[in-house]
Amino acid sequence: MKVYKFGGASVKDANAVKNVATIIKANSGELLVVISAMAKTTNALEEIVALAYQSKNYLDKIESLRRYHYKIVNELFQSEDIVKQKLDKVFDELRINLKTNLAYDVTYDQVVSLGEVLSTLIVAEFVSLSLPAKWIDAREYILTNSNFREGKVDWSMTKENIAGLRFHLEAKVLITQGFIGRTQDGLTVTLGREGSDYSAAIFASCLAAESVTIWKDVAGVMTADPKRLATATVFEELPFKEAAEMTYYGASVIHPKTIRPLANAGISLLVKNFDNPELPGTTIYECRVKRIPPLIVFKDNQCLISCQVTDYAFVTEEQLSSIFRTVADGDIKINMMQNSAISFSFCVDYRESKIKPLIEELSKSFEVYYNTKLTLITIKNYSRELSDEYRGKKGILMEQQSRSTLQVLIRDDDFPSKRK
Repeated sequence: MKVYKFGGASVKDANAVKNVATIIKANSGELLVVISAMAKTTNALEEIVALAYQSKNYLDKIESLRRYHYKIVNELFQSEDIVKQKLDKVFDELRINLKTNLAYDVTYDQVVSLGEVLSTLIVAEFVSLSLPAKWIDAREYILTNSNFREGKVDWSMTKENIAGLRFHLEAKVLITQGFIGRTQDGLTVTLGREGSDYSAAIFASCLAAESVTIWKDVAGVMTADPKRLATATVFEELPFKEAAEMTYYGASVIHPKTIRPLANAGISLLVKNFDNPELPGTTIYECRVKRIPPLIVFKDNQCLISCQVTDYAFVTEEQLSSIFRTVADGDIKINMMQNSAISFSFCVDYRESKIKPLIEELSKSFEVYYNTKLTLITIKNYSRELSDEYRGKKGILMEQQSRSTLQVLIRDDDFPSKRK
């Protein structure tokens, strides 16, 4: 059997949904399909949660989101009443979730997860017009802990649950949600932003799938974001290890957690273009590639934090251990780090709700300085020309170079090639 994953751009409107249905129908054999929320829906739901917690009007945003999904339904179905009734139940659940007195991150997951529920209800209903198809709720199969917004999968329970899907796969295409799971006590947990790729890998590894195909709006995994660099080209094939490193450094074409379960199970990963399915795309598997061209990854919204000792003594291993422990306790990933005699600096994704408490805690033991609105550029397999080009850019706050990887952290104001 195979697993397909379609992102939000691939189901952004009625024509896009029709295209997805065509790709699904072209498949021969058992198929499970993972689908993200429709384009910009997750962003809209995030805004709705924020407005609710600021005691501001969010009802207009909900109505706008309802009309957006209704428009797609109206264009797909001759008789749309049944589909709309299903959507209305989801919007009722959305309003109820916003009125609970739960912690922000808990409410966030209960609300934002519904984008995937809405999209899959529509797609499953449309696909079932021409194929035997069944909508399933991913939350009934993927079990996690209570780490809201970044749920950790309970693999033992999840494998046991997903194994029961084999019977259904023999008769129907299964359509389910990416990005979401559920705790033992029934609360929805999201698996991290853009986590639908990871969901596809979870289902594939538990079902011993032949392959996972991620359908994107690009021709495959590319040497850089083509919206940033027009010279970007497509990788024909990549080893799992190289792909894993790319995701670690922030390459957004694949979610960072996707590679491990597939590599461990020996399941190949294909990245293909939903607008042109005939293109070969990129295949990621256990292989050897003699010469891998340079890969350039741009990671925006970065924050540089510097911890300086207060008594002019050298930074000790004990102090470094204290910093790492504080960062780990805040569930924060370091993207680059560097130390000098009296300070330790590190670069992280800037999320105010996490970074401000981190800085407050570190300030108890260190003199802390920080900069925001930065872009981290990572070049794997760099050439001398690329090294000279990027090390020569203005506004570099920190840089690091090893045998195969160059990283530079640049102020956004001094970075003219930032995405427009």
